Amino acid sequence: MPPASPSRRGFLATSSFALAALHPALAEHPRITPPERPKPPKKKIAVIATAYHYLSHAYHIGGRFLNGYLRDGRYHYSDFAIAGMYVEQQKANDLSRDIAKKHNIPLFDDPAKALTLGGDKLAVDGVLLIAEHGDYAYNARLQKLYPRYELFQKIVAEFERSGRVVPLFIDKHLGYDRAKAVEMVGTAKRLKIPLFAGSSLPITWRRPELELPLSCSLKRGLVVTRGEIEVFGFHGLEALQCMMERRKGGEVGVKSVQCLEGDSAWEFVEKDRGWMDLIDEALSRSPSRNNGNAKENCRHFAPPPGRPTFLRGPIAFIVHYNDGATGLVLNLNGHVDDTTFAADIGGAKYSTLFYLPPPPGAAFLEALTRHIETFLTSGTPPYLIERTLLTTAMLDAVLESRQKGHHGISLEQIKVSYHAPKESGFVRGDYVRQ
Repeated sequence: MPPASPSRRGFLATSSFALAALHPALAEHPRITPPERPKPPKKKIAVIATAYHYLSHAYHIGGRFLNGYLRDGRYHYSDFAIAGMYVEQQKANDLSRDIAKKHNIPLFDDPAKALTLGGDKLAVDGVLLIAEHGDYAYNARLQKLYPRYELFQKIVAEFERSGRVVPLFIDKHLGYDRAKAVEMVGTAKRLKIPLFAGSSLPITWRRPELELPLSCSLKRGLVVTRGEIEVFGFHGLEALQCMMERRKGGEVGVKSVQCLEGDSAWEFVEKDRGWMDLIDEALSRSPSRNNGNAKENCRHFAPPPGRPTFLRGPIAFIVHYNDGATGLVLNLNGHVDDTTFAADIGGAKYSTLFYLPPPPGAAFLEALTRHIETFLTSGTPPYLIERTLLTTAMLDAVLESRQKGHHGISLEQIKVSYHAPKESGFVRGDYVRQ
């Protein structure tokens, strides 16, 4: 077991922190036209989506099951084929109808039919629930009301009717309501449904590569991020949690959270030299950081037209864990356009960039697709669903804090404890050919 408080030299020697540890260059060039699938897929999956249009999550994840993707330096085709789809919203920009026709995939008007492929019992080996994108209302907390819970219930109803369950992946967090998220996890455990949920942030490339040792003396951790308050709020909390869960004693749950904005957020970090040092450390890893003063840049930030959830920073999400550890997610719209992490371990600072390759390809979703495929094969998720349950609850609660005058919100009713996996599963090496 690694020491609880490693020296900086020892830490670097025993981890994948150094860039010199990058994997060899890709052995195969990406192609304008992907190579032909070498053999027919053996297993079937159903895709249940809210929208399937250009650059949507269903497009990126589903497309990699259809078209293959680079894996370990070579073009890879999954053993799982999309056998049925349900897409709730088929607007003018919808691609699902053309894709269904091109790949001979039946497109159903009901989630249950996509799972049974029009028959009378479950006929697939896995399910992808991708409720991200589409025209849905926002509530007072600026949460987009994606029907993840409702679609999950329909999938579960078919599992129960068929008397059989298969691995189920849910893209992003479990939903906007933490009570319903608790119910979803409870249902999955009761029915023994293999369940994996989350986004690409914890498993995308890290620059430099940083794997915190298990049981390290991590008392506070920081994520600096940007973007829409809910969408990237979740990403920021998930990036924070995949690091904080590796502290001594494992994850024991969250006592309370709080959201601060504007001058109150600046006052919180400026009164504590420790937070200011970690912010500087995190920003040193940000290739997108703006020049000049962060306060001024946040003040000058202009939210994109028609995007009400892009807010002028700073916005601070403060997380108080039950064991006394503290986490902070700081949204600095106008000053950065990426996500970085910093922590103090035994008096030494460590930091990294959660690298998201630029659009349109969203190559970071290849990392997520790889984990999804492994999960569908084994039935074992790369990390426990408790992580996503906790980050879902934290997000809902910090947005409630903002709505209710920025007061602290207790999360003691969310009973979550777990130990992080030995390997956190992030992609090592570079994603481009050197």
